[in-house]
Order: sequence, then structure tokens, then C-alpha cells
Amino acid sequence: EGWRVRKDGSRFWAHVIIDPIIHPTSGRTLGYAKITRDLTERREQEMALRRSEQSFRLLVQGVTDYAIYMLSPTGEVTNWNVGAERIKGYTREEILGKHFSCFYTDEDRASGLPALTLSTAAAEGRAEREGWRVRKDGSRFWAHVVVDAIRNGAGELVGFAKVTRDVTERKQAAEALER
Repeated sequence: EGWRVRKDGSRFWAHVIIDPIIHPTSGRTLGYAKITRDLTERREQEMALRRSEQSFRLLVQGVTDYAIYMLSPTGEVTNWNVGAERIKGYTREEILGKHFSCFYTDEDRASGLPALTLSTAAAEGRAEREGWRVRKDGSRFWAHVVVDAIRNGAGELVGFAKVTRDVTERKQAAEALER
């Protein structure tokens, strides 16, 4: 694949195949068969998709007030933004591949809340909850959590998008107001 030039001087992205034409008895090369396919439109679509993905990645990575990350269908962390690092305390290298239940309290893990959250999101498309979560250093924070099921074009579950916000201050203010 590469750039080619048309008779009018315009350029196009092409896929080219060149095969020799061999005489069946003498084995001599008689010439070549060349097939050129114009792939300009496909390349432009691929480049636009790449730019879009890069912009989205920059957007997600730039958010620091929200922990935004992806989970596999079984709950392992597969992607991690800087907001997740700031809120939860784990670096990307430390957390990728670990099960997201490590963010839950012992009580919530014992009651099966992480599994319930994923099964609810898988069945209903989304699960939204508030509750205590645990940082890497063991400290707790009150979190607002949204888990969305991510499905491919065939409708198969391919993972989950999880957004967590530390709303401890809001909870403390509400409790103080109530007192």
C-alpha cells in the first residue's frame, strides 16, 4: 500500500499487487499482471477513527475528578485514567489485571456486592450506587458509582465502563445538616 498519482496529478492511497506472468512450458517471464485498488476512502475513514480515538483517550485521561476505567466481562481492570489514580491511589501498572472488587469494603465483598453490581449492569445495561469504597492505602471514601455494560455490534457483553466520584464531602455536609 502507498500513495499513487493519477493522470490528472491527484494522489490516491492504493493497494497494489504485481504478479509475474510465466510461460507454461519455457518458464520465461512474459510480463506482469498489476492490480491497483483505490483505498483512499478506507484510509481516510481509518485516519478519522484514529483521530477520534486519540481525542477520546485524551479526554478520558484528562479528567481528574472522576475515576474512569474499563472492566473485562469478569471484572478485571483493563483501562485506568489519571482520575482513578488520584482518587483510588493505584498507578495504572499496579491495578491493570486486578479484579475491581479490591475497591470494595470487606463487608461488601462478603455480601457479594461487586458481583451483584456487574450482574445488574449486564442485565439492565447500567448499575448506579453509592457506598463506601476503599483506596489503596486502606482509607475509605463515600463514592457515587455508575457501571455501564459495553456490548459489541452483535450485542455480546465485552466489558463494563465504570465511573466513580468521591462524594465524601457532600455526604459529610448532608450528615452535618441533618444533625
